[in-house]
Amino acid sequence: MNNVRTAAVVGLMLWVAGCAAPVEEPMPTSSPADAANPFFFANSLPYDLPPFDRLDDSHYLPAFERGMAEQLEEVEAIANDADAPTVENTLVALERSGRLLDRVATTFFPLIRSDTNDAMDATRTEVAPRLAAHSDQIYLNPALFARVRALHEQRDSLELDPEAYRLVEKYYTDFVRAGAEMSAVEQDRMRAINAELATLETTFAQNVLGEVNASAVVVATREELAGLPDDQVAAAAEAANARGLEGQYVLALLNTSGQPSLAALENRDLRERITRASLARGTQGGEFDNRQVVADIARLRAERAALLGYPTHAAFVLETQTARTVQAVTDRLASLAPPAVANARREADDLRTEAAAGGTQLKIGAWDWSFYTEKVRAARFDFDATELRPYFEMDTVLTDGVFFAASQLYGLRFEERPDLPVYHPDVRIWEIFDADGTALGLFLADYYARPSKRGGAWMDAYVPQSGLLGTRPVIVNNLNVTKPTAGEPTLLTFDEVTTMFHEFGHTLHGLFSDVQYPYFAGTSVPRDFVEYPSQVNEMWATWPDVLRHYAVHHETGEPMASELLDKVLATETFNQGFATTEYLAASLLDLAWHQLRPDEVPTADGVVAFEATALARAGVALEAVPPRYRTAYFSHIWSTGYSAGYYSYIWSEVLDADSVEWFKEHGGLTRANGDHFRQTLLSRGGSREAMELYREFRGADPDVRSLLARRGLN
Repeated sequence: MNNVRTAAVVGLMLWVAGCAAPVEEPMPTSSPADAANPFFFANSLPYDLPPFDRLDDSHYLPAFERGMAEQLEEVEAIANDADAPTVENTLVALERSGRLLDRVATTFFPLIRSDTNDAMDATRTEVAPRLAAHSDQIYLNPALFARVRALHEQRDSLELDPEAYRLVEKYYTDFVRAGAEMSAVEQDRMRAINAELATLETTFAQNVLGEVNASAVVVATREELAGLPDDQVAAAAEAANARGLEGQYVLALLNTSGQPSLAALENRDLRERITRASLARGTQGGEFDNRQVVADIARLRAERAALLGYPTHAAFVLETQTARTVQAVTDRLASLAPPAVANARREADDLRTEAAAGGTQLKIGAWDWSFYTEKVRAARFDFDATELRPYFEMDTVLTDGVFFAASQLYGLRFEERPDLPVYHPDVRIWEIFDADGTALGLFLADYYARPSKRGGAWMDAYVPQSGLLGTRPVIVNNLNVTKPTAGEPTLLTFDEVTTMFHEFGHTLHGLFSDVQYPYFAGTSVPRDFVEYPSQVNEMWATWPDVLRHYAVHHETGEPMASELLDKVLATETFNQGFATTEYLAASLLDLAWHQLRPDEVPTADGVVAFEATALARAGVALEAVPPRYRTAYFSHIWSTGYSAGYYSYIWSEVLDADSVEWFKEHGGLTRANGDHFRQTLLSRGGSREAMELYREFRGADPDVRSLLARRGLN
């Protein structure tokens, strides 16, 4: 998942695509506190890496406040410039504006996702509506819009290079979609909606993190954990000790509906308890209940879309995506749902048969699926997924797998930088060099779960690339791997390995960015295109030459046996009915919420019923296969920028699957192939239409048959 745009939190803003660059001279300070604030001084660190070792929670709000004030002064000067508008004195000036705000925003928002605390949460609550208002002051400035509109009207006569021409078009579109053409009364209502949404989306995110920590399952005895690997039992005991529950065990929850421990735990009652705790999050009353928050967000988004002249929020969002229309997305998902559900039902039959063979007659519940899936896998392929973990030691996977694939494809070299400051002891930093020795940027790896980190996996950019500003990328990847006890190795599941490759695909997209304007940097592409390069990078996790290089036993150093490797590859389409159905259920749920008109949004008490009805209407309401995310903890769509866009993963996978075929046809893991992908697509950011870039890389339109074959749905 990609989170490079802080717009995911506070709405599309001019400063979002900017970079954190050093200030030429120390800025004037007005108090002793200001004198100690690193944001107010030049940054001497390489690549403008945030000075994590000198940052204090008290530094953010003053920097936000001064940054907003400075940018508004700059914007007023641009809007009231006596000279006729040009790209240079209007759009380039806007791209250069708000440098202080860039610095604090591109530090604060990635950091609050990775390692928040009460003080930072309070700052986020305080600043979110103010940032929304700040954005409105820019986009709803009539004098500024007049200049942007004039450039748009004249764009064909300005003799612009393609990137500058696109910049004119994108700025104009953004102003219009922000309400620049509305009446004054409508703009006032838009301002109120945006401020309220910013607060609600912040509340939603904080509730999800609060409840995922509060809902951790406490287990009294070691016997109840039968089947769970010893290292995970030890981690559960350590988690209990941290909560003052000595002698007990705590199983922390991830933000997904399903939980990793369900595949191993033999105690069915405990599996059911974990599942019910996971699925109930956000709907049980109390301080973390998100039902009213969801209803309010959905209603306000629908109202905003109507103000802008769109029938629904989904129609508003999809207009600027590669899909373009709700109908296009609906048709794609509708074509995939029936075969996925049919496969899931067949898989459920196999699970029942497997349980019966073991002497247990039961109706498969959501808490049984992963457990019996592993038994079917073992019987069908003579393969137990837990056999893989000793071969997937985290550091080896990263350096000899992820980094190795990147070096083979793109000629990259990685040098760890323990001398640079980090925001948490678990974070590591590498400097990345191009094949010719040129320094490209910094990569931060933050892979362990902790209570201060939101769930899931994602990429953020602390500093995006820009030719205009002279900045090079600083990028972080986040996972949520359970940290082992001291001295023990970190052994990954195969899903975690794939996720590591996926997130590094986002890193490559940001690292190779070679654009002039901050607006187009790195992963600043349509939401339904942004997952495509990262999903392509997953292919190298199972590419034989790469897998053999990193899949070595953490104790003996022996490579994974070819027979086990063959079994890994043979199971790639296994359980895809379940995997596709849980994903489609979440995607269709997202679209159902965002196709509502304001008067159709249910009350808080109707949220759960609406979800059930939406899933049933879409044909994906399988009791044993809950959506990957249920409404009340669906962070993607309520707080991280994927509203009406969760379909993006499978939309992008059509491109991904077809691209994998291209790599195979052209020789696989070669520098020539990597350089072609980099030059035609990864380096272009959002500087051209996404599908134009795809066709330039692939030489043809995508073929959905590659995806159907991959998922066993053909």
